Amino acid sequence: MGKMAAAVGSVATLAAEPGEDAFRKLFRFYRQSRPGTADLGGVIDFSVSHAARGTGPGAPKVVKSQLNLSSVSDHDALRAGLQPVSKWQAYGLQGYPGYQWHWVKQCLKLYSRKPNVCNLDKHMTKEETQDLWEQSKEFLRCKEVNKRRPRSLLEKLRWVTLGYHYNWDSKRYSADHYTPFPSDLAFLSEQVAAACGFQGFRAEAGILNYYRLDSTLGIHVDRSELDHSRPLLSFSFGQSAIFLLGGLKRDEAPTPMFMHSGDIMVMSGFSRLLNHAVPRVLPSAEGDSLPGCLGTPLPADLPRDSVVEPCSLEDWQVCASYLKTARVNMTVRQVLAVGQDFPLEPTEENKRDITAEGSCHLHGDNSQVKRARLSPDY
Repeated sequence: MGKMAAAVGSVATLAAEPGEDAFRKLFRFYRQSRPGTADLGGVIDFSVSHAARGTGPGAPKVVKSQLNLSSVSDHDALRAGLQPVSKWQAYGLQGYPGYQWHWVKQCLKLYSRKPNVCNLDKHMTKEETQDLWEQSKEFLRCKEVNKRRPRSLLEKLRWVTLGYHYNWDSKRYSADHYTPFPSDLAFLSEQVAAACGFQGFRAEAGILNYYRLDSTLGIHVDRSELDHSRPLLSFSFGQSAIFLLGGLKRDEAPTPMFMHSGDIMVMSGFSRLLNHAVPRVLPSAEGDSLPGCLGTPLPADLPRDSVVEPCSLEDWQVCASYLKTARVNMTVRQVLAVGQDFPLEPTEENKRDITAEGSCHLHGDNSQVKRARLSPDY
C-alpha cells in the first residue's frame, strides 16, 4: 500500500510540474511503465464500476454523460453489433470543457484489401498487398509461435486508410484520393454519433492503426479534417492501451486512461483538438490470452438487415491469434461540412509551411470526451 502511494505520488508530481512539454514527460513515464505494478495506479479505468475513477491524487473526476438515446433504436443498435441502447454507458472527464468479432475480422480481412491504402504500399507492389489476409492466415493459425519465422504481412501492417485517404506527407485529404467508405463501419459510426447528439454525421475518412506490444502513437492533434465541429470516433479491439489526453498546448500535463477492447471514445467540442497519444500497449495480465469480452460469438437471431455478419470459427482463429499480441484501433472522421468543397491545392511555396500538426504516425517498430463500450454480448 505504501509502494502504491509512493508510485502514484511520483506520477502526480510529474503531472504537476510546470515547464515545457509536460505531455512528453508523462508519455515517457508510461512508455517505460511496468505492467502489473503500481506504475499504472493513476490511470483511469472506465471498466471498473460505474465510478470509473483513477486512483491518483488530483485525478480528474469522472462523471456520467447523458446520451441522446432516442436518436438510436434498439433495432439499429443490434444491426450495428451494439447492445440495446438502454445499456449504453458514457463518461466524461470533468475539466475537459457487440459484438466485436465482426469488426476485428473486417479490420484484418476486408479493410486491409485494395483499393484501401496501407503502410506496406510504399515498399511493395499492389499485387503483393492485394490480399494480406490470404497471405498471412496460415502463419497466424500455427499454434506454435517460432520467433525465428518471418513475420506475416498482417503482422507488418501498421495502418490502413479508408474513404478520403490521409496523405501522411502533406497532412491533408483531397478529392482525388478517395475510395468508397465501408458501409457497415459508416452505419456503426452514425449510430454512435447520433447517440452523442451528432445527428447527420457522415463517415468520410478512416484511419486504422494496428499496434504490436511495442508500438506507440506519438503526441499529435487531429486537425486535418476541414470541419472540426463534427466528432472523431475511436473504436478499440484486442489488448489494452494507455491513452493520454492532454490540452491545447504540450505544456499541459495529460490525463491517463485505459482503452480496453470494445471501448469507444468520442472526441467532440473543445476536446476535438486536444493533444493525445498512446505511449503503451499492455500485454494481457493472464499472459498469452485475449480479453474475456472477445469470447462471445454472434447471436443467431440477428435482424435481417443487420450490417454485421457471422465470423467463421476458422476466421476467428486467425483473428484471435493476431490479437494475442496486438491491438487494433479504428478512427472515423467527417472531413467536410455539408456543402463544403476541398480548397485548391497549395502552391509549392505554401506546402513548405505545412507543419507536422495533425500527424498521428504509429511507432513500433459540450466539450467532452465520451466513452462507451461495444457489447460483449452481441
